[in-house]
Amino acid sequence: MLSYPPQRKAVGLAIGAVLAAGLVAAPGPVHAAPAIAWKPCPAKDPIEGASLKGMECGTLAVPLDHDRPDGRRITLALTRVKHTGPKFRGAVLLNRGGPGAHGRDLPALFTKALPKEVAQTYDWIGFDPRGVAASDPSLVCDVTYMDPGRPRADSTPRDRKEEAAWRAKAKAFADDCAKKYGDVLPHMGTASSIRDLEAIRVALGRKQINYFGFSYGTYLGAAYATAHPDKVRRMVLDSVVRPSGVWYPSNLDQNVAFERRIQSFFGWVAANHSVFGLGTSAEAVEKAFYGAREALRSKPIGGKVGPTELDDVFLTDGYSTFRWRTHAQALADYVVRKDPKALGAQWQPPDRLGQNNYTMYAATQCRDAEWPRTWSVWHADSTRLYEAGNRFETWNNTWYNAPCAFWGVRGGPRPRVGDPKGPGMLLVQATEDAATPYPGALEMHGLFPASRLVVQRGGGNHGVSLAGDRCVDAAVLAYLRDAALPADQAGPDVVCQAPPPPKATVKTGPKTPAKSARRLPSGPVPIPANAPWPGTS
Repeated sequence: MLSYPPQRKAVGLAIGAVLAAGLVAAPGPVHAAPAIAWKPCPAKDPIEGASLKGMECGTLAVPLDHDRPDGRRITLALTRVKHTGPKFRGAVLLNRGGPGAHGRDLPALFTKALPKEVAQTYDWIGFDPRGVAASDPSLVCDVTYMDPGRPRADSTPRDRKEEAAWRAKAKAFADDCAKKYGDVLPHMGTASSIRDLEAIRVALGRKQINYFGFSYGTYLGAAYATAHPDKVRRMVLDSVVRPSGVWYPSNLDQNVAFERRIQSFFGWVAANHSVFGLGTSAEAVEKAFYGAREALRSKPIGGKVGPTELDDVFLTDGYSTFRWRTHAQALADYVVRKDPKALGAQWQPPDRLGQNNYTMYAATQCRDAEWPRTWSVWHADSTRLYEAGNRFETWNNTWYNAPCAFWGVRGGPRPRVGDPKGPGMLLVQATEDAATPYPGALEMHGLFPASRLVVQRGGGNHGVSLAGDRCVDAAVLAYLRDAALPADQAGPDVVCQAPPPPKATVKTGPKTPAKSARRLPSGPVPIPANAPWPGTS
């Protein structure tokens, strides 16, 4: 893990100079966009169900290719909760990350989570990014890659033949995307989304916008702030992407970080052996987990939950502690009591929204930056990391990203991120976050010298703001209320101690599975435990 450079301003200049090579210049101008025609959202939305009730809905047509403003147009779907207080602090665009995550439900969640004296002073704007959910077109490629209708092959290949079979599936997914959406894939990356944000600002009639983004949303927000520093009023970036790692290097970093995080989970289960009975050491719990994984290889639960689906379930425990109790109890039921029902219920196949989320994850990340096109590079890196002891996430993550090795559009150049004279923004980060490891926040802090960094020391949840940490939330609320940034310090500007891990007492009653199968970290408190926030790669 990187140490924090004491001379932030000087380091920010140096990092910016290094990262400038190979980056795309600031996007061109956005032409005049029509005002958004708002109307009441339906009581039951086809995608979001009842969660949009009471909000306003609207659409905005933007160019598929912003460099051809008179060419084909696509549609962005948006929602709004208007300010109701006498003071108006502007519009806040909300992005939960992904990339590829939906966002029209967010305004209601934020206004419920925030104190009224803050919530009522902003217009809260949710939107489905291009290609996502209710925006048109909404992309879904080969659904069998994530859900073949039976347990997927073990993500950890035993030999070159099994690896080749996975590689062929990844290529088939990429080929299907190219066949279906070859005309739109060149325009599905972050560079286009930056210009979409600017089009939304213009359509809202605001000279500046506020922005609150999680996970991948931190990268999008930072790239927008780099391209349009004078258009940013307030910006909160929570669980921060490392800009120089976009995206292949960052996924390698994740393999190591998730191993550390799942070991923390195993240690917590061991510390509560009296409750779960899975062992009194992290090593014993790990052995129980991998024993269950091996058993599922030959006998999947209900004919649907095999070792790869088990990985999907427990991956959420690397993102947050919110389901630690439920998953530990389900594993204990399976291993100790030989009852597979609870464990089998934890995995559900991805619905259309989940398939769309994955497609747009790939469409964005594969387009944003160059990926290795020679499979021997992927094989060597995955083998090296796995053999170094990073067993939990390495090969699963490899196949999650493998379509980028065969993507129909070459990636890059990366959007430029960082500005020595950029706007003051608030960065929020947990030191043990596995999805966006802590060094990313340090790097982003250096790239924007006017930013301030709030660190939750010892925290491992992906998504820290508005989750009940009074220290973190005080800094966020002060910034949203008064634009008050913490005093500039050498290193993190505010350090908050993470709350203790959850208690191991297991509540009786039905065990609710996660809503979809992959990439479902939990986030701020208004999200129910069974519907966590999608996150980044």
